[in-house]
Amino acid sequence: MDISIIFSNKQPKYMDIYDQMKTMIINKTLSADEKLPSKRSLSAHLNVSIHTVKVAYEQLASEGYIYGIERSGYFISHYDMEWEQPVILLESKVLKEAPKVQYNFKNGQVDSEAFPLNAWLKIYKKHLNADNIANCSWQGDLALREQISLYIKKSKGFSCEADQIFIYSGTQHQLNELCRYFGNVNVAIEEPGFKRATAIFQQNGLPIQYVPIDEKGASIPTKPCQYYYITPAHQFPLGGVMPIERRIELLKWAAEADSYLIEDDYDSEFRYKGSPIPPLAQIDQLERVIYFGTFSKTLMPSLRISYMILPKTLLENFNTFYTDQKTTVSKIDQQVIAEIMESGLYTKHISKMRTLYRKKRLKLIESLQSYLGSEFEIIGDAAGLHIVVKLPNWLNETVAIQLANKVGIAIDPISISYQLKKKENFVMIGYGAITYEEIEHATSLLASQWKSHHPV
Repeated sequence: MDISIIFSNKQPKYMDIYDQMKTMIINKTLSADEKLPSKRSLSAHLNVSIHTVKVAYEQLASEGYIYGIERSGYFISHYDMEWEQPVILLESKVLKEAPKVQYNFKNGQVDSEAFPLNAWLKIYKKHLNADNIANCSWQGDLALREQISLYIKKSKGFSCEADQIFIYSGTQHQLNELCRYFGNVNVAIEEPGFKRATAIFQQNGLPIQYVPIDEKGASIPTKPCQYYYITPAHQFPLGGVMPIERRIELLKWAAEADSYLIEDDYDSEFRYKGSPIPPLAQIDQLERVIYFGTFSKTLMPSLRISYMILPKTLLENFNTFYTDQKTTVSKIDQQVIAEIMESGLYTKHISKMRTLYRKKRLKLIESLQSYLGSEFEIIGDAAGLHIVVKLPNWLNETVAIQLANKVGIAIDPISISYQLKKKENFVMIGYGAITYEEIEHATSLLASQWKSHHPV
């Protein structure tokens, strides 16, 4: 048998032999059960080493293209065309280029220029050492959990021990862990509510009760449920702050219904009107409240570090359920945050950002009022990093966002937060990422676009 191989000089020679012989077998240029040249014979013919041919033959044999008989050599296997997967040619789709964002009014963003990067890098280098090769506890690094415990007591007014704190890579992660722990039970969430939390419930196949928001925020569920996900400090997405009387009503309901309230306190550090309202966890002292906190808004979203604080009554069973769990959060990142908190830099940074965001918020509100006028109502502006604009009857959410995109302005819809009856007369405008200097010009540009759509 005469086998010709063309060497490409782009890969090892044994790969050229393997690739081209495989093609010959598939194309049936080499017939089934036909005997191949010996390794010595083919190596002499191709002017390569016997080892090169040996490796190529062994690879072909391992994949079943040839077979060996002791003392007789290698032979071509029977090749069935059905071995090959059919090549399905899909119609090529031209991807549309996303509109270029010049002014970022997206929700959930933070001011990247204000992040204490130099301090972070200095502390990070300190902890990037051989002592940190091993993982930390599945609950999270003890140093960080102890610092969170101290911070919670000082800033939120309730006490918890480090053992009650669990570190996760985001709100969805910890909510998903809760879903698996509680199993197939009835749950509730605000309507409208945080769509990613809703997605976790839906993905877990849980029966969901969508509880309408009223003027006081999350109302009382009308049907029994095991736990109820709420955002009392700054309702997402509409932005209201839940008054104390509704908080008391919810706690009373939870106690009577033997249910739990999941309090997602995602951005309560940034409150601009009135005195801070105590979290449900402070009033309840973690009897019926599962508390969610995050570093996404106070530091930066890309850290993907959040925490959950459980009532003591759930600890033993929860730990038993997750006996074989491993942490999914970088130990080094946890230790860096722990040191930043312990040094006092964390609270200083929050204070700095609160001042900056307060200025941005005021500038945004003044600009919207100046350029848009009273037809556009501003709501949900007492806290957090976004406000909500209620659109006039002649402008809906979809058109408003399209008009904004045309001039490079990115804003968020609110209709996606509704599960029952969608409302399309609101948009969300975040002021975390945009610079103070850009706000007025961006707002005037946005107003010009929107008003151009006004019917004559």
